[in-house]
Amino acid sequence: MQEDILELKELAKSAGTDPVYVLTGSRKKPDAKFFIGKGKLEELKVIIETYEADIVLFNHPLSPSQERNLEGYLGVRVVDRNGLILDIFAQRAQTFEGKLQVELAQLQHLSTRLVRGWTHLERQKGGIGLRGPGETQLETDRRLLSLRIKQIQQRLDKVDKQRHQGRSKRKKAEVPSVSLVGYTNAGKSTLFNALTGADIYVADQLFATLDPTLRSCPLPNNSEVVLADTVGFIRHLPHELVAAFKSTLQEVSEADLLLHVIDASSDDRVETIYQVNQVLEDIEANEVRQLEVFNKIDLLPDIQPKIERDDVGNPTRVWLSAETGVGVDLLYQALSELFANTKVKRICHLQPDQGDIRAKLFACAKIISEKTDEFGGCELVVEMDTKYLGLLKSVEVSDIT
Repeated sequence: MQEDILELKELAKSAGTDPVYVLTGSRKKPDAKFFIGKGKLEELKVIIETYEADIVLFNHPLSPSQERNLEGYLGVRVVDRNGLILDIFAQRAQTFEGKLQVELAQLQHLSTRLVRGWTHLERQKGGIGLRGPGETQLETDRRLLSLRIKQIQQRLDKVDKQRHQGRSKRKKAEVPSVSLVGYTNAGKSTLFNALTGADIYVADQLFATLDPTLRSCPLPNNSEVVLADTVGFIRHLPHELVAAFKSTLQEVSEADLLLHVIDASSDDRVETIYQVNQVLEDIEANEVRQLEVFNKIDLLPDIQPKIERDDVGNPTRVWLSAETGVGVDLLYQALSELFANTKVKRICHLQPDQGDIRAKLFACAKIISEKTDEFGGCELVVEMDTKYLGLLKSVEVSDIT
């Protein structure tokens, strides 16, 4: 409960507001008309008058009618949790794609709230010849909104195709992709800068960076990975955002490894780990292997940088400080171990009816040479990661001597 309140305050500050009072309460179920009960409603009205507040933020999603009823009774603007997060995202988006994604989420949120301002006229609707100006306006708004949503989705589909092409090229070149995920303000962007030498925006606030950034990251074993810095997660991430940021979050679901960045100094870190894993499950990325990175150990004087390993010796956790750079070398070491050279070369003899396997090999392997025979078959010399060897189960294969 206390963590939720602290997070709401951080969200409010990130949106540019100055919280002056926190009112809490409990009910078995929300009031259908105002969400809160009559006693809390009167208490809230007194607080608004006392502090001369001009906005009320609810740490819960409100229905359109609840939001409208509260504004009418309290005489100030009312914003629910989803609307607050959408507002922050609108301020943070910098790239063309990010702005489109935020606008899509805002319009989808707004589409449920079109009744506001036209309710008194909508009552005039009826049969033929009885349709009033209110319904006409609502129909116009809905049509324009639907058209704009469709246009944005078409543009985002194009961006999604471009991203897919980029991921395909990286897979074909066998460059592993690593996505940084974690609770917002855990230090992902600071770690991203420390690993890649980039200079992306860093600030001590929620959702400081929104747009995804990709950079090459050389490893000590002379290999490299592509790092992707993604939007931070929070409790109860609005479904509108998950849907709108599908193409961005796909970088996470299709990554070869997730660096789960955790604020080691947070008393609430167990809960935030759970919340991040919940979002990963929502976007179908819970099966991607993780390396947990416990950041900000500079705030914990008793903790030293280290690598924790599983029963077979594979790295599972790295303790470091992205801010001071202590332990970052251990993360490089862990990544080098996880992405050790697992490539093999094989000669594949494909039959004329195995064109589908040939296409898959061209998509995920490096084709060194190809020869066709007079019967329509072909011989491919390929270099591929061992994780793709399953493709060759029905293929005649020989080793390169």
